[in-house]
Amino acid sequence: MSTDSAEQASSYEAQVQYYTSYINGHADYDFAGIYADEGLSGTSTKKRDQFNRMIADCKAGKIDMIITKSISRFARNTLDCLNFVRLLKDLGIGVIFEKENMFTLDSKGEVLLSILSSLAQDESRSISESSTWGIRRRFEQGKLHLNHTKFLGYDKDPNGNLMINQKQAKIVRRIYREFLDGKGAARIAKDLEADGVPNWSGKAKWHESTIRSMLTNVKYKGDALLQKSYTVDFLTKKRAKNTGQVPQYYVSEGHPAIIDKDQWEAKWSAENPIA
Repeated sequence: MSTDSAEQASSYEAQVQYYTSYINGHADYDFAGIYADEGLSGTSTKKRDQFNRMIADCKAGKIDMIITKSISRFARNTLDCLNFVRLLKDLGIGVIFEKENMFTLDSKGEVLLSILSSLAQDESRSISESSTWGIRRRFEQGKLHLNHTKFLGYDKDPNGNLMINQKQAKIVRRIYREFLDGKGAARIAKDLEADGVPNWSGKAKWHESTIRSMLTNVKYKGDALLQKSYTVDFLTKKRAKNTGQVPQYYVSEGHPAIIDKDQWEAKWSAENPIA
């Protein structure tokens, strides 16, 4: 089983107690254990450690039947659901879905499972689309949720807002200052390495492409371009560069600037001199 909402999470212990009592209450059952990924969505099995441990134990011959609350607790991806049920079936292991009153080793089990799994997948798509709508609505309102990892110069405060990391900001200002003084990106990267200056990961390793990316990042002047990428597939979570497929939003002065706008614009002029 898995619990993926506040209500389900609050009843986690009750569910564990229920299934423990249920299995121990059957004289013909031997209790193999509870496998529960608390608070995780069933959309994908990649991060479901307990689910994956259960499958491994099935392959090791430690389990011969699985009881779960419903198909949506087992998997919300039709392909994953059918693949795992078939894998377990080949091992001689059946799955009982209580809510649907279905046992996968029955003759009609897989037909019913295919239909019900499709419904569960539609539920996941609906949840994903609702989440995406909420994110885009916040973008339209100028409400930011910016990632600060792999992004030198900022941390986040307790409320999730960007705040300047003064130690790292000195490095950012040095890069802009040296570029405006005439140094190229490759030379700046070389000098930073020579001086042992750490990058976002704490290592004194710099690349020309990193410097150029920092010099064109509008976040350093307090602005932000939102939705530069988008989710292509709600099941795989695969993302792609947004080249017009979905709207983009530009927010000015949404967080503290490390580089003032005049200096940032001067940097643009240095990159594009008038002949």
